[in-house]
Amino acid sequence: MGVVMNAPDARFPQGNRNESRQDNIRIFIAVTLPDHVACWLSEIQEELKACGLPVQWTRTGNIHLTLKFLGEIPAQDIAGVCQAVGASAGNVGPLEIFAKGIGVFPGVKRPRVLWTGISGRTDLLGDLHQNMDAALHAFGFPKDERAFTGHLTIGRFKTDRRPHGRGAESIPELLIEIMKKYQSIASSPFLADAIHVFKSDLTPKGPIYTNLSTVRLAGGVERLS
Repeated sequence: MGVVMNAPDARFPQGNRNESRQDNIRIFIAVTLPDHVACWLSEIQEELKACGLPVQWTRTGNIHLTLKFLGEIPAQDIAGVCQAVGASAGNVGPLEIFAKGIGVFPGVKRPRVLWTGISGRTDLLGDLHQNMDAALHAFGFPKDERAFTGHLTIGRFKTDRRPHGRGAESIPELLIEIMKKYQSIASSPFLADAIHVFKSDLTPKGPIYTNLSTVRLAGGVERLS
C-alpha cells in the first residue's frame, strides 16, 4: 500500500528559523514501542553490559523508532509540523515490524551509536518516511541527506572507548563478535500503528520527551508476509 501525501496547510505560518534559540523547541517524530519490545531491549542491554562495552545506555523508556529529527524549531511552526505529519500518513495502515540484530554507526573502528535494527514491513516504513520528508520539506525543512535506516538506539559510546579490562584497539574485534552473535536474534513482532510528534527537553538527568501530537495509521493492517 502506498502513502498518499497532501500538501501542507498554508494556514500555518513558517517561522523564522534564525530567531532566538530561547523561543525554539527541540522536536522529533517517532514510533513508540510496546512494553514487550522494551523488555526485550532491556534484556539485550543487560547482556551487552557484561561484555564491558564503554557505552552510556539509553533508558528503555526513552527508546523509540525515530522517523525524522527536526532539531530546534520555532514554537509557532509546531502546528504546521503536526499537520504535515498527518498528511504524510495518508491512508497507510499499521505496519508489522520487529527489532533484530545489533549494529553501530558509523562503523566498528570509530563507533558512536549502538543500535538494534528494524525488520518486517520496512518497505512501507521507508515509504512513510519518504512522504513525511517531502511534506516537511514543502513546509521549509531540509530533506534527510542519508537514506532512511530504521533502528533503535540502545546506547552511545563514551569518549573514552576502552572496554573494561581490554585495550581500545580491541573494540572493533569485540563489536564484530557481538554483531555476529546477535544477527539472528529478534524481538516478537509488533504493530506500528501511530506516529508521534515529540518535544525533547534536555536535562542533566537525561532527555524528557513530551508527546505533542499523535497521528493514527488508519488504513488496512500490513502484516508480515
